[in-house]
Amino acid sequence: MPKPLTVAVVAGAALLARRAVRRRIRISPLWPMPALEEPVSGRPRSRALRLLVAARAEVAEGVVQLRLEGPDLPRWEPGAHLDLVLPSGRVRQYSLCGDPADTSSYTVATRLVEDGRGGSREVHEQLAEGMEIEVRGPRNRFPLVEAESYVFVAGGIGITPVLPMLRALPAGADWRLLYCGRSRESMPFVAELEQLDRVTVVAGVPDLDALEVPEGAAVYCCGPEGLMAAVEERFPQVRSERFTPRAAAPGGAFELELRRSGRTLTVPAESSVLAAVRAELPDTLYSCEQGFCGTCQQRVLEGEVDHRDELLTDAERDDSMLICVSRARSERLVLDM
Repeated sequence: MPKPLTVAVVAGAALLARRAVRRRIRISPLWPMPALEEPVSGRPRSRALRLLVAARAEVAEGVVQLRLEGPDLPRWEPGAHLDLVLPSGRVRQYSLCGDPADTSSYTVATRLVEDGRGGSREVHEQLAEGMEIEVRGPRNRFPLVEAESYVFVAGGIGITPVLPMLRALPAGADWRLLYCGRSRESMPFVAELEQLDRVTVVAGVPDLDALEVPEGAAVYCCGPEGLMAAVEERFPQVRSERFTPRAAAPGGAFELELRRSGRTLTVPAESSVLAAVRAELPDTLYSCEQGFCGTCQQRVLEGEVDHRDELLTDAERDDSMLICVSRARSERLVLDM
């Protein structure tokens, strides 16, 4: 007869094997077929840093500037932005407006949006000198390209990504800036910019028809949605930077399969993919719900996507989507969830 110790060892090994199989099946419902790669949901798009709020100043009416310090910060190029992880857990994006050569600090500025979703108010009311904050990035989807000449159009807080661009232009470059806002008091850095002879400052609605754009010029615009839409209509070649989503086009209902969990559901016309998924999988991670932070990025296995985000590259859009804003062009979509 087998010895008691041998029996115990064999029984224990069998128990561990059964548990391993159960875990394997949970990971991939199609097991024993090869498991899919891990999903990208909830993964930060860059490493997180803990930085000190070293200085805080009001640089215009309703605009707060923060200087964030830390050792050996990653370098950045004009047009880059940071993700700020606010005390509530909200993630918000702010353009870097300081000196790219400074590797000891980052500078951002944010306007208080009274009827916003709470991120700007949290920055204004809760972030103080001496606090630490988590940031991710920098990332750049608004790079300064080489061109024969440059035309910049900025509205209000939209001046922040433009400032480092102006400082980075080579000596002798042909450029001009149209800077507008509700009033001079609401326009950050206006006194500094008015010292430059290629800057036109307008308090009120600018006359875009009077804007001279040389042939071959690189046109950049950042500001309120109305201003960017007007510039895009007149100058289709414009490069724009948004931190609020475009007006969403209507979309119909479609079938959604969550391959990993073996579930199939219908996404109604009035619902986002994220809302439909969270009804089935409530632990699905998300943050901004506007297509900017990338927290809800998911791998697409089948179907055609109607991409509505402002973040993913063309290569990333080949096989993934941000489920907070994007939808299906096809009648059916399959996600790696």
